Amino acid sequence: MERVTDISSLRKRLRKETSIAFVPTMGNLHEGHLSLVRTAKQYADCTVVSIFVNQLQFSPTEDYNKYPRTLEKDCALLKDINADVVFIPNEKILYPETQEFLLMLPPVAHILEGKYRPGFFRGVTTVVLKLFNIIQPQKAIFGKKDYQQLYIVDKMIKQLNLPVKIIACDTVRMHDGLAQSSRNCYLNENQRSESIRLYQTLYQIKKSVEDGNDNFKMLQDNAIKNMIQHNWKVDYITIRQRSTLEPAVFNENNNNLIVLGAAWLDDIRLIDNIEIHT
Repeated sequence: MERVTDISSLRKRLRKETSIAFVPTMGNLHEGHLSLVRTAKQYADCTVVSIFVNQLQFSPTEDYNKYPRTLEKDCALLKDINADVVFIPNEKILYPETQEFLLMLPPVAHILEGKYRPGFFRGVTTVVLKLFNIIQPQKAIFGKKDYQQLYIVDKMIKQLNLPVKIIACDTVRMHDGLAQSSRNCYLNENQRSESIRLYQTLYQIKKSVEDGNDNFKMLQDNAIKNMIQHNWKVDYITIRQRSTLEPAVFNENNNNLIVLGAAWLDDIRLIDNIEIHT
């Protein structure tokens, strides 16, 4: 495995490759990330993983400075699963000057995560577009845990005619259902025990809808009340159309739903989603 820190060296290294699959990350890797890399290896001769904590997607009140950085451990994990190249740029490499050119994002970027994290998707799309331009992969591997991010990046690719195909991978979960996340390391023992409530709540909505319950508002309201009763602060729990992320409308033949949630357990924000098949 090769470690590359600058753009010119990376382009020189990749020039000879005929097929590249790319996995963008912010590091602090866990099994969810590693599963994306394993998938990438199935789709191309060369697998590139980036590690970069992108300040542009953090608001001033978020955890950029304390975001866990575990570079040597990350590289050891990537070497163990035979990643080919890890790209580790610093801030000056990706943002050599103030980033004034930004995409005008569609309305879908301002709901759900976009509502509660203003500027988040502007930062995500900017760095992903930069990395696509630098690496020029044929495939890019994203997890479904950040479903809205996956949706927006896929739309960006299609509308900007980028020659990249997104491969979407299922969320990797712990034995009790908790979605793998770099921020799980913030959880203390009591919080870790309680953290599965978000997944359990979304799963109960999934089962209720699949069993024929079409009162989406009641399901959402009851779920939020239950979370609040257990001392969570809920940003949203909502049933949406997977293909548009618009509010869901029940249809017996509808096989295109997803329930998404984001909530605070003390000072730790967790997100999750589960696809619904009716």
